Amino acid sequence: MTSNNSTMACEDDIVDDTHERTTADLSLDAIRRLQTMCQAAGNWEPFKERLTLTFGNIHFLKCSFQMKTLKPGVCSVDRIQAQEAFEIIQHEVPENLDKVLLDALKRAIAFHVRSNEEATAELINAVVILFQCPRFLDLDAEDNLVADVWELIASFPHQLQDQLLQYLVENDDLVITKAKFQDLLDRLHQTIRKQLYPAGKLKKPVSPHQDEVVINATKCMAMLYRANEKYDYVHFTEFYDDAINDTLEIKVDFPNYKEAKGKFSFCDYPFILNPAVKADILKVESVFQMRHELQDAFFRALFEGVNSPYLILNIRRDRIVHDTLLQLERKSIHDLKKQLRVQFVGEEGVDEGGVQKEFFQLLIRELFDPNYGMFRMNEESRIYWFAPDPSDVHFHEGEFGLAGLLLGLAVYNSVILDLHLPLALYKKLMDIPVGLSDLQQLDPALANGLEHLLQLDEEDFAAIGRTFQIDIESVGKIYSIDLKPDGSAIPLTKENCTEFVDLYVQFILARSVEKQFSAFRRGFDLLCQDNAINIFRPEEIEQVICGSSHLDFYALEAATVYDGGWCKDSPIIKHFWEIVHDFSEDEKKKLLFFATGSDRAPIGGLGKLQFVIAKNGADSDRLPTSHTCYNVLLLCEYSSKEKLRERLLTSISNAEGFGMI
Repeated sequence: MTSNNSTMACEDDIVDDTHERTTADLSLDAIRRLQTMCQAAGNWEPFKERLTLTFGNIHFLKCSFQMKTLKPGVCSVDRIQAQEAFEIIQHEVPENLDKVLLDALKRAIAFHVRSNEEATAELINAVVILFQCPRFLDLDAEDNLVADVWELIASFPHQLQDQLLQYLVENDDLVITKAKFQDLLDRLHQTIRKQLYPAGKLKKPVSPHQDEVVINATKCMAMLYRANEKYDYVHFTEFYDDAINDTLEIKVDFPNYKEAKGKFSFCDYPFILNPAVKADILKVESVFQMRHELQDAFFRALFEGVNSPYLILNIRRDRIVHDTLLQLERKSIHDLKKQLRVQFVGEEGVDEGGVQKEFFQLLIRELFDPNYGMFRMNEESRIYWFAPDPSDVHFHEGEFGLAGLLLGLAVYNSVILDLHLPLALYKKLMDIPVGLSDLQQLDPALANGLEHLLQLDEEDFAAIGRTFQIDIESVGKIYSIDLKPDGSAIPLTKENCTEFVDLYVQFILARSVEKQFSAFRRGFDLLCQDNAINIFRPEEIEQVICGSSHLDFYALEAATVYDGGWCKDSPIIKHFWEIVHDFSEDEKKKLLFFATGSDRAPIGGLGKLQFVIAKNGADSDRLPTSHTCYNVLLLCEYSSKEKLRERLLTSISNAEGFGMI
């Protein structure tokens, strides 16, 4: 913003009379002269009138405290002038004038917001001036402007918000500092917490949907989030707001999001929601859709005959991929959105959730077996990626589509999968570009080699003798691939090395597996294209699908419920947890798999798991059993701690299969 532009803006906003204009906007010198005059006369009325005039009108305020010399792209407000002026008003004049100033500002902001007047770039000056008086933004002060300022900023269009942020957190070198950025973010979190818990957490909190201050603070936080996505000042988890996550009413918020008719929804600001809340939103949506399909199936059955209300799969264990693919191919999208029920042929297990957990485990194991040829595992990272197939001989579109649909079904039915896929996959599913850092996770050796190339000097490339042609292995054969047309004839040099690295990365993560990923994505999108998965970040989608490998059994102990007359102080329960906490990590994973059908924790950790330990009779030689569909572990009241340990270890070592119950 240039000096001429600023002057023109002020002249447009203020009447043409020169005397009126010079008495409307303020400077530090004007404040000092007025202070001296009023002090000498013993009459502060002129000071009060001047404050009311300037601070009671946003257009007068935005032309105040201007720098004498402006730099292009720099805010025209002289921050030092404004800070010293506020010091005088707060500490060197009668106290009641401070209140006059505050009231005038509240009226000015309210009038501007209610007027629906189009915001201009010069209006940013007014907000920058307000930020020079920390007391106005002090949440602990009896009178403050916090709610008013957030409301004003929230009314700005995104372009002005982004420019304002730069002005608020820049230093003298026009560089946004992380400390200032974090401070502004913390102010917004504090505002929300104060609003939702006005009397602390001991009393019932306010609903975030009913609080305009919370809504405006959330909108302002979006301004920070956009900047953070571009410049990466803080980790994205810094935007999660605990107060909103604790008080959000999903059944109120999510319908507002789906209706998209101008109603406010926190789902439109998903950066503020943690993965556990997002997972709950996803589950609410899935349950709603399942109920809709259930009702529709019953209704259609009245006119069209028998119509199953469930997605039923009858699977032979030794033909699990074949049977699953064949049956899912015949299902409509409406069938896929029904609640899943799996029946293993020749087995008695009734699927209340446990059988499908095993079904997913077995199917994943087979599809991702390197010998099956669809995916290959990097030995260093232990992460799987699509197996390239330059010949297309081994490419089977239906099987890759099944793998994608399998992930979609798991998300839709809230089943955790034991998958080891790179973040790049989840980024690609959300159309987020991938690069060298993503390759680093999948193939560290290759990524390190490419990074090394970027550090070489010109003379080193002549010794390497590489071109834009690379070799890849597929099904035991070596294929030479040109990264660009006539790549074998293009020598690798210092000048074109960045292009070579970019093309190599894109070949591994995109071009070489384009058909495989496209089929995989089509399968995934059958259930997840237009649902709440879109409010997740790639990192959060991975948590939803795969859960967490971090197992806090103390959190599980604190959350466990007991049945059959037992409680946390029962001797056998005390013995049980002493034994479990003494288990190795592998034994803990086996126990978790035995009791729940998964060896990973859900989003939010094991403390979020609804785990039950129930009494299954008096002392006996019978082994512990489980209802994995309900996360219930059944124990006899064994006569000793040693017997409990032995029986438990025997059971968890033979945990696969649902024939026990």
